[in-house]
Amino acid sequence: MINEQIRDREVRLVGPDGAQLGIMSSRDAYAKAQEAGLDLVKIAPQAKPPVCKIIDYGKYRYELARKEKEARKKQKTIEIKEVRLSPNIDTNDLTTKANAARKFLSKGDRVKVTLRFRGREMAHMASSKHVLDDFAEKLSDISVVEKPPKVEGRSMTMFLAEKH
Repeated sequence: MINEQIRDREVRLVGPDGAQLGIMSSRDAYAKAQEAGLDLVKIAPQAKPPVCKIIDYGKYRYELARKEKEARKKQKTIEIKEVRLSPNIDTNDLTTKANAARKFLSKGDRVKVTLRFRGREMAHMASSKHVLDDFAEKLSDISVVEKPPKVEGRSMTMFLAEKH
């Protein structure tokens, strides 16, 4: 809330230089802000009495936006990359897929390993779990199993995350 929007009877006023100016009516505080050629901005509305500060509102909003943008720039989004396998995959193909997953994990992404079943393969779902176990074993030096293998419809999925 700024300027005339502040309807409280009493406010604690902080000057433009950060000095405490004491408790006064919101009308007097607004008059002081106009006298300084700045805006009266309510900073802490939950305090008793509310804290208001005399500042340039446009500059204040700009600073907030800049800080928010800076914070967003520093955070890293973790993506989920998917590696699809089939139950009758050959060892060389499994190694190739494991190397691809290793690359994803080293970049800091999570890896979703999906074992897809088609047709008659559905009858042997339980015996194909070893494929996912082998895959996790190949990557055990740099990854940890975040979610163990779980059957979902026609596929079995497992999540791997980077070891810390």
